[in-house]
Amino acid sequence: MDEVETKLSAARTRLILDKPFLGALVLRLPMVAADPQWCQTTATDARSFYYNHDYVDALNLDQAQFVLAHEALHCALSHFARRQHRIKRNWDIACDLAVNPLLIGEGLTPPPGALLLEGFDGMTAEEIYPFIDDNFDDEPMDQHVYDEPQDSRGQGGGGHGETSQSRSVQEQQPDRRSETEPDATSGGAPQPPPLTGPERDNLSVQWQQRLAGAAQQAMQAGKLSGAMARLVDHLLQPRLPWRMLLARYMTAVARDDYTYARPSRREGSAILPSLRSSQVELTVVVDTSGSVSADEVNQFLSEVNAIKGQMRARITLHACDAALNSQGPWQFEPWEEAALPETLQGGGGTDFRPAFAWADRLDRQPDLLLYFTDAEGEFPETPPAYPVLWLVKGKATVPWASGCS
Repeated sequence: MDEVETKLSAARTRLILDKPFLGALVLRLPMVAADPQWCQTTATDARSFYYNHDYVDALNLDQAQFVLAHEALHCALSHFARRQHRIKRNWDIACDLAVNPLLIGEGLTPPPGALLLEGFDGMTAEEIYPFIDDNFDDEPMDQHVYDEPQDSRGQGGGGHGETSQSRSVQEQQPDRRSETEPDATSGGAPQPPPLTGPERDNLSVQWQQRLAGAAQQAMQAGKLSGAMARLVDHLLQPRLPWRMLLARYMTAVARDDYTYARPSRREGSAILPSLRSSQVELTVVVDTSGSVSADEVNQFLSEVNAIKGQMRARITLHACDAALNSQGPWQFEPWEEAALPETLQGGGGTDFRPAFAWADRLDRQPDLLLYFTDAEGEFPETPPAYPVLWLVKGKATVPWASGCS
């Protein structure tokens, strides 16, 4: 074994001893020295851990632990099976921004180039993805080679090293060679082919089983952190991420659409689609009864603020427990941050009827009404004519809704 192999083996052993959950996952990825023509740092195809010899040689032992655990978590979280319609490059970035804070929270040391941004802690890749666009300049520190490489930046490339050079290596290997078979000409393994549909499905099931087994072993050893325990619980007993649902519903009511109306004669005779936009009227009601904390209300409003700027939504905000708050309502333009007053009456019982009676009397019907509540109170007998999205804290149900989280 050369020094790099020894370093990786030592890093893996330390993970098994100190972080048995991560160590058990890392053990599932055979370590393969990759051809530096396509692998500039590290990579995974959900079957193996690929590494650039010179890159790992420049890392210290703590950083080597990080890159091993980083690739293993990508696999354990089934990032290779969850991309769906999303742009590959943006999805890869979102996956790194989801994984890296978890590893830092476990006390691991990131190498240079690891993607880290404030505000994404505790969020899934699906929740982070809407915040990543083509103007995002950073790239993942590793390569996710379970998908077909994509050519342009706008289509999402696969991280560092996914160049025409790396694509040509794959094109020269049409047969499915073993990912552990070294390339005699360059001294490293060639880039593996992307996963087929059946391979992706089978690996997703395998990694879910490995995730459950690793969590059980770590729990028995008393070395499963609270953050990792919550992550495992979320993946094995999935709940719909409310931030993602909120973004989906709010974006759905945005009035950006294309029109084929005949243009002015000065613009020529061709009729081309043009973007037609108008302001969205968003009504938000927060439950200020004793069962909903101020921190939870502020977190909800921060998510609304993060999304509304993208859809040019004007917000009419009100608060209600058993009755409407006497200080409201409050209105905020798209460029203004929606917030409740610092001192706010509330803390009583819960009745939803006053809020809907008020909304029905507004001069303009809401395009969407968001209601943040624990759903334990009196509801109107019939739903209103406008769409209503309930964001429910806890396990209570609502009798009717346009959407519910």
